[in-house]
Amino acid sequence: MTAPVIYEIGTWPWLAGLTRRYGRPVTLADVPAEVWDEIAAPGVDAVWLMGVWERSPAGLAVARENELLQRAFRAALPDLAADDVVGSPYCVRRYRADDRLGGPDGLAAARAELRRRGLKLILDYVPNHVAPDHPATVENPNWFIQGTPDDLAADPLAWFAADGRILAFGRDPYFPPWPDVAQLNAFDPGLRAATVDLLTGIGEQCDGVRVDMAMLLTNDIFAGTWGHRAGPVPAEEFWPSIIQRVRAVHPDLILIAEAYWDTEWMLQEQGFDLCYDKRLYDRLAHEDAAAVRGHLLADRGYQDRLLRFIENHDEPRAAVAIPGGRGRAAAVAVATLPGGTLWHDGQFDGRRTHLPVFLGRYPDEPADPDLRSFHRRLLTVASRVRHGEWRLLDSAGWPDNPTHRHVLAWSWHDAATRHLIVVNFGDRPAQARVRLPWPGLATRSWELTDLLDGRVFDRDGDELSREGLFVDLPPWAAHVLAVEPA
Repeated sequence: MTAPVIYEIGTWPWLAGLTRRYGRPVTLADVPAEVWDEIAAPGVDAVWLMGVWERSPAGLAVARENELLQRAFRAALPDLAADDVVGSPYCVRRYRADDRLGGPDGLAAARAELRRRGLKLILDYVPNHVAPDHPATVENPNWFIQGTPDDLAADPLAWFAADGRILAFGRDPYFPPWPDVAQLNAFDPGLRAATVDLLTGIGEQCDGVRVDMAMLLTNDIFAGTWGHRAGPVPAEEFWPSIIQRVRAVHPDLILIAEAYWDTEWMLQEQGFDLCYDKRLYDRLAHEDAAAVRGHLLADRGYQDRLLRFIENHDEPRAAVAIPGGRGRAAAVAVATLPGGTLWHDGQFDGRRTHLPVFLGRYPDEPADPDLRSFHRRLLTVASRVRHGEWRLLDSAGWPDNPTHRHVLAWSWHDAATRHLIVVNFGDRPAQARVRLPWPGLATRSWELTDLLDGRVFDRDGDELSREGLFVDLPPWAAHVLAVEPA
């Protein structure tokens, strides 16, 4: 898939919502056809069912006893009940679809419904850690970072006992250990071989895999996190040979890396098809047009393998973090740039509650029908626009009017179509001349149709060729223009 549009669904709370909606238990095995039809909106290519694997009873016990987690749960669900806490989908006990969600047969049924509608299925893989009661903690302890009784006595928040051995809780180098998972050892040859088998098995159940925190397994980062406890650094990186062997069985499997800390290019080079573009998210949420424009100067081949988003289950809801006009401008950007696009269930409706992944129910929130209409229209428009050659465009202003600095512009074209995207990524009106990349504009008239709202602008080709397109945009406004001979 090139430039896939992926729709992420938190499987457990989504099914709980459908259960309330239909007044009967709903699992992946019996989601009503009309629901799959709603998800298969024009412009969506794949669905990521986040959190289908069997969750850990031990991890669930931690979640129910941890006061910090309980406070976060009550903030999201003021009417929290005991059975709303279902455990973390990233505390995996087995890579088998949880029976409470429909089990393997239910997952297969969901995949068949998606395939019938032309959609691919994405599932999770968590390579860095497993549940503390995962069978491997007893059967294959060498797959884990091990310590000593003295380590446990000195730091009981970092270590735990399992079948007479001391194992490390999972972590990344910038945060305290996670109290509900056991840390795998990326340098162990046995673990690497098991990872091939596991990823191959997951690949039999889906069309793509989103790999959680993929950069943690790279040699430099893993060695920096665990030092001598991990053992000698292997001569070969973790991912390249694993991906090569998995692709020998599943050549078309889409591999998506959750990536941070500027590791995107490295992970692309190691074999991943797409990597999270967290830098773009940060710039859209917190920085200005100049920062976004600088980010988009990167090579097209690199950008084609980035996954753009302004919301997912790890980030705050866009309606809170990037509200109002800025959020719509950011949505137009991620929808019409090269690379993949990730949308999150509830984002189109303007949901505001960031639900901890441990919870199995969303709070009731009113939907924003205007925002939903905007996103649905944007999905369809983006699917029409993103074809052929993409180019970042320059804009110019006047000595007494520097507002053109807030204007972002890029174009798409192929043999049959020309499209122009212009975004005022600023909180004040902006005027600019956008330099168009196409020869042959002069000596004829052109019709520019805004695909977002249907407005039509007639423009003289000589002016377009000589001076560029004049735009005058309110704060955070955008045009997605089809450019055609009048």
